[in-house]
Amino acid sequence: MAALSGLWAPRRAVLGLALVAGGTLAAAPTLRKVRAAGAMGRLVEDGPKPLPEFGFTDANGAERDVSAFAGQGLLVNLWATWCGPCVEEMPALDRAQAVLGAEGIRVLALSSDRGGKAAVEPFFRDKGIRRLELWLDPKGAAQRALGVRGLPTTVVVDRQGRERARLEGAAAWDQPEMLATIRRLVGPAAAPEDQSKT
Repeated sequence: MAALSGLWAPRRAVLGLALVAGGTLAAAPTLRKVRAAGAMGRLVEDGPKPLPEFGFTDANGAERDVSAFAGQGLLVNLWATWCGPCVEEMPALDRAQAVLGAEGIRVLALSSDRGGKAAVEPFFRDKGIRRLELWLDPKGAAQRALGVRGLPTTVVVDRQGRERARLEGAAAWDQPEMLATIRRLVGPAAAPEDQSKT
């Protein structure tokens, strides 16, 4: 854990610069600036370990549970529109979803914005986020269950529902090396039953 402690102080500084009165984003730093400020995270493999149960809501306010995604690989990303590094990595997560979705790997980007859909929907539209679904965690249930220390945090979950790795800070999720690592950690998709019998 000591290796991660250096990540948080610079990231807080970056977040502080991004906030203005009312909790809106002033000028979000680019990934290069985030990287220079020491806010880029490092994927730490630890596990596999059981994933705790936690709930969240969809865009219409319906309660959902992480167990509804059994059998899929997951990238559970905890973020908010007021978090500069979160804002910067969101397009990369959207592109990663475009690549990984066909492989049964899903990005669950859980927004902690208290404004809910009213805050996140225009953000997605303005940033051109088209592949990520709108998921909400305004009461922080997922953050508490996962023991999240700061935003953004992303947890890689394998197809057996186990946490395999975690990244605290922003990342270039759409880069070939990162996509390959995600695929390796999540594991291969199960063969369709009718094909495995031939």
